[in-house]
Amino acid sequence: MKILVFAEQRDGKLKKASLEAMSVGRELADATGGEAAAVVVGQGISGLAAELGKVGADKVFVGDDALFAAYSNDAFGLAVGKAAQAYGADGILFSATAMGKDLAPKVTARLGMGLLSDVTAYSVEGGSPLFRRPIYAGKAFATLTPVAGKPFAVTLRPNVFPVVDKAKAGEAVPLDHGVTPGDIKSVVQRILTAQGGLLDVAEANIIVSGGRGMKGPENFPILEALAKALGGAVGASRAAVDSGWIGHEHQVGQTGKVVSPGLYIACGISGAIQHLAGMSSSKVIVAVNKDPEAPIFKVATYGIVGDLFEVLPLMTKAVEELKAKG
Repeated sequence: MKILVFAEQRDGKLKKASLEAMSVGRELADATGGEAAAVVVGQGISGLAAELGKVGADKVFVGDDALFAAYSNDAFGLAVGKAAQAYGADGILFSATAMGKDLAPKVTARLGMGLLSDVTAYSVEGGSPLFRRPIYAGKAFATLTPVAGKPFAVTLRPNVFPVVDKAKAGEAVPLDHGVTPGDIKSVVQRILTAQGGLLDVAEANIIVSGGRGMKGPENFPILEALAKALGGAVGASRAAVDSGWIGHEHQVGQTGKVVSPGLYIACGISGAIQHLAGMSSSKVIVAVNKDPEAPIFKVATYGIVGDLFEVLPLMTKAVEELKAKG
């Protein structure tokens, strides 16, 4: 089986989620007696082929062109589609990032492929891959396999799969993408980035989230202090976002971002099913809430029943003291 991985990059640097996807692609290829390749698109990104080779890419299709300086699903969709056709891909893997979730439907619709989204586990039985994904807001899981003989595509949830070093050739192959300016229906004029260099919750390995219990935007610096001490990102429930206390880019949940960090600290979050759908796959969940009956405690690894305005400063102080001791 030939597996092609779309490797997402920003400013010439590969996203960790793409290295995770490449590791999955390598394992699927090995388990089915096939090959694994990657496609990376951008400007000034030729050197990324070697990095993808370290995690299992036999070859890397490189679309290095000024047309790809800014993301466009028109241009990227055509380029990735051309790479899939040139490689004869049986399966295409995308990361379930904002870009991956936007690009995957574009590519698969053009190629007439089926698409399975938000995969959190996989296996191979009888030479065929099986993919597991959450359904019904994470209350159940479905295991599916592609139709025999039909090409398929999946998006993989970030922070779920490990990056596995498995050096291969990583041979860079210039991609004959055939994209022209006329193929791009919308043009990016400029990109406005968030101030302060805050981590994206979708990629962070540690997230400190606040909900209605934060009582107002003036209290979010308490969360930010703990997140900074831990080297993590600040998240929020829909209630906090809808109240205007923090931007939508921080929202975790069914209508926000789905995350799978190593550590998720839920502060003043009751644990509505819509929020749990976005974070229940976290490896370790710590809940801080005054209400001992809050639903969040049912999924928490550790629970603290107490006033978050007393607990969080103590947690921040403890983390800083531990870091000071080395």
